[in-house]
Amino acid sequence: MIIAGEASGDIYGAHLVLAIRRLIPDIRFYGLGGPEMERVGVRVMYHLSAMAVVGMTEIIPKMRCIFRALRELKRILTSSPPDLLILIDYPGFNLNLAKKAHSLGIPVFYYIPPQVWAWWKRRVRKIAKRVDRVAVILPFEKEFYRRSGLAVEYVGHPLLDVPLPKRGKKRIRERLGISYERGPILGLLPGSRDEEIVRHMPVMIRAAEIISHYYPRLYCVLPLASTVKEDVVKPYLKDVKIDMTIVRSDTKELLKIADLALIASGTATLEAAIMDTPMVIAYKVSPLSYVLGRFLVEVSHIGLVNLVAGRDIVPELIQNSATAFRLAEEALAILKNDGFRAEMKKGLRLVKEQLGQGGASRKAAYIAAEMMGR
Repeated sequence: MIIAGEASGDIYGAHLVLAIRRLIPDIRFYGLGGPEMERVGVRVMYHLSAMAVVGMTEIIPKMRCIFRALRELKRILTSSPPDLLILIDYPGFNLNLAKKAHSLGIPVFYYIPPQVWAWWKRRVRKIAKRVDRVAVILPFEKEFYRRSGLAVEYVGHPLLDVPLPKRGKKRIRERLGISYERGPILGLLPGSRDEEIVRHMPVMIRAAEIISHYYPRLYCVLPLASTVKEDVVKPYLKDVKIDMTIVRSDTKELLKIADLALIASGTATLEAAIMDTPMVIAYKVSPLSYVLGRFLVEVSHIGLVNLVAGRDIVPELIQNSATAFRLAEEALAILKNDGFRAEMKKGLRLVKEQLGQGGASRKAAYIAAEMMGR
C-alpha cells in the first residue's frame, strides 16, 4: 500500500513505484494517489484531488472525504494486509494510518516524512513509535530524525530523478507560440491545491499587470498542476490585459524559458532552483491558520530554497506582505538588476548541489525491498 496525498507526492510515488518494480517485477501497488501513480500501474482507490489541503482550517470542507478514505484503508490493512505500507508526507492522514499498520505488525516505511522540524516537533515521537524506517530528502533532516531514535537514511531529493527538459529554449518557445520579440517571460505558479489558487492567483495576476507597465511586451506562462482544473483558474483571467498562456506540461520546461517566476511556497521553489530560475516566493493561508502557524512554526524561513541554503537567497512574502504591489516590486528589482539576478542564480546553484546527486528513488526502493525481505 502506498499513500501520497499531494501532487508532488504523486510524482515522487510514481518514480518510487517504478524503481521498486525494477527490483521486484511481480509486485502490485494500491492506495491513495493521483494521475502519475495511476500512469505507472498503481490501483488508486482514492484520488488525491479530493484530499489535498494547505493550512489548518482549510481541511474542514474535505474532512468527510478524508475520514471515509482513512476508514476504508484501515479496513483493508486489517482484511488484506500488504507486505509494506509506504507513506509520502501528508502527515495527519499518514500518521493515523501508520498507527493502525503498526498495531497489525505491518512494516511502515516513511519516504519523505513531514517537516516536523519546522513546526509541531512533538509529532516526531509519533513517527518514532509508528514507523520502522524513514528516508529523508533534505540534507539537514537526517540528524533531526536520528536524534529521535529512528532508523533514518538521507537519499537526496527525488526532483533530481525527474529528467531535465530535452527541448532547447527555442523549441519550447516555438511550441508555446512565444516569439523572441516578446519581453521577459514570467512564470506564475500559484500552487497545486484549489485553496492555493484562490489565495495566490489574484495577487499574482495583479502583480503581472503592474510589471507589464514597465515591460509592455511581458508574456506570462501559467503551468497547471495535475490536481488543478482549468475551471478553478479561468475566473481569475477574465479581463486580464496581459498576454498569457495556460499549459499542462513539464513545469521544468516552462521554468527553463522563464526569466522570473512568482511561486507559491512549496516544492516548485526547488524545481525553479534546479532550473536556475530567479523567483519571488509568496505564501497565503486563512487568517486563523496564519495565527496558529505563527505559534507553531519554528524556522526562520518558509521557502524550501532558503531553508536548504540556511540564508536569504530569494525574497519571501508571507500573508499580509504577499500583496500584488510587493510581489511586483521584488520582481522588478530582480528583472532590472543584472548583478542581483546573477547573485541569486549563484545561490540557486549552491542549493541544487545540496539536494544530492540524484538516485533518491533507487535508494528508497532498496530500503523498501529490504523491508519486504526481498
